[in-house]
Amino acid sequence: MDRQPGRTTLDVPDPYPVRPLQTPRGAAPFHATIRPPGSKSLTNRAVLLASLARGVSAIRGALTDADDAERMLDAATTLGATVERAGDVLRITGVAGRWRVPQGGVRLDLGNAGTATRFLTASAMLADGPVTIDGDARMRQRPIGELVEALRAFGVQAEYLGSPGCPPVRVIPPPHGPRAPLRLDIPPTRSSQFISALLLAAPWLRGGLTVRLLGEVTSASYVEMTLNLLSALGASVLTSEDMRIARVGPPESADGEPRPGLDAFEFDVEPDASGATYFWGAAALFDGASCRVVGLGAASLQADARFPDLLARMGCRVVDGTVRDLPTTTVTGAGALRPVMADLSLMPDAAMTLAVVASFAEGTSVLRGLSTLRDKECDRIAALETELAKVGVRVMPGTGGDDGTLTITPPQGGIDCSQNAAPVEFETYNDHRMAMSLALVGLRRPGVTIGNPGCVAKTYPSFWTDFESLRQRGE
Repeated sequence: MDRQPGRTTLDVPDPYPVRPLQTPRGAAPFHATIRPPGSKSLTNRAVLLASLARGVSAIRGALTDADDAERMLDAATTLGATVERAGDVLRITGVAGRWRVPQGGVRLDLGNAGTATRFLTASAMLADGPVTIDGDARMRQRPIGELVEALRAFGVQAEYLGSPGCPPVRVIPPPHGPRAPLRLDIPPTRSSQFISALLLAAPWLRGGLTVRLLGEVTSASYVEMTLNLLSALGASVLTSEDMRIARVGPPESADGEPRPGLDAFEFDVEPDASGATYFWGAAALFDGASCRVVGLGAASLQADARFPDLLARMGCRVVDGTVRDLPTTTVTGAGALRPVMADLSLMPDAAMTLAVVASFAEGTSVLRGLSTLRDKECDRIAALETELAKVGVRVMPGTGGDDGTLTITPPQGGIDCSQNAAPVEFETYNDHRMAMSLALVGLRRPGVTIGNPGCVAKTYPSFWTDFESLRQRGE
């Protein structure tokens, strides 16, 4: 598959100039309806499971043209799965539980796709030969040691080929296949993806896998997403009431006996809720503006779909509805924004959006549960602190070991949105979420440009097209 990491569906300049929305006095800037592309988190989970399953699976509404999704699809193809694409529909012929590796092993270049890197590292124990997991310069700084150490309990051998605890890592599966331990105790991890990666491989493990999560669970909502998806696609899933203990195994066959692995399935991917937050956030910045997101509602598997609840606490109006039998969530801005105190441990990818919206609130906001932001595509805590300071917003990380708390304090009198405001170019650190969230500042403040706008292709290649559609509705 050809890959163009900077691809977008809108040919935009670099840096990208964001023009403020200007409308006649008293008129709402826009009333938009948006359907973001498919969820990266759900797409990559479904692609992995389909690639390992028996038979031909169909995944509809998938994220197919973003760099993260391309990395996962390329890797699945390299490991023996067959992928056919028609728009946002994928038909995947799986390998029946055994990745096919050429003699001498195979190397997977996963760029900075964290989800693909973690999921494929764990599933490499199902291969018939050594698999080397590698990525770009940033990925070689991102942690994977906790997952690698857990894999040793399955009889996996692993060796780091660069910095200890980071990719590249060579995973050597047991010659006769992995055998799951009776129970795997998992202490707090730096990423929930380590836990999800192990659970996604569990239907192909003899005897299944029981995990007990000890202490605070990082981004627990993503572990819950994994368990719910596995259950929906036929795996045997049992959990304790608090979800601290989970057992995942193969489904039962007609005679009541477990049958290793999953059969082919059909699955509809929800729109990406993290991508939706930028448009809900845009509506929050303007009195009377509204954005309706189609395909996301209260029953969503994604925690970020609850982001509008935080905007409601800041004064926005939120309405759930349906259109053509699809759920919708609409956010309408309501003038002055109140500051908010919020725990974002279940939706860390929404933190940058909320930080920008809070930059226009009337007072200091406190965002908690964000310790994982240091290990993302960039150090997002440091990046927010540096970039928002350019418009006078003070971002203060927690002190005394509390690295997961941020306070967001707008400048006295608010961000200068006058025509005389000095030009500002936001650096995005090749981080798609920094680019998309900081673009919201430019809807209110003149003189804003976004560096490296093509980085949005990681998860939302059509972002700038959808972003410009707000202007079309406002002018």
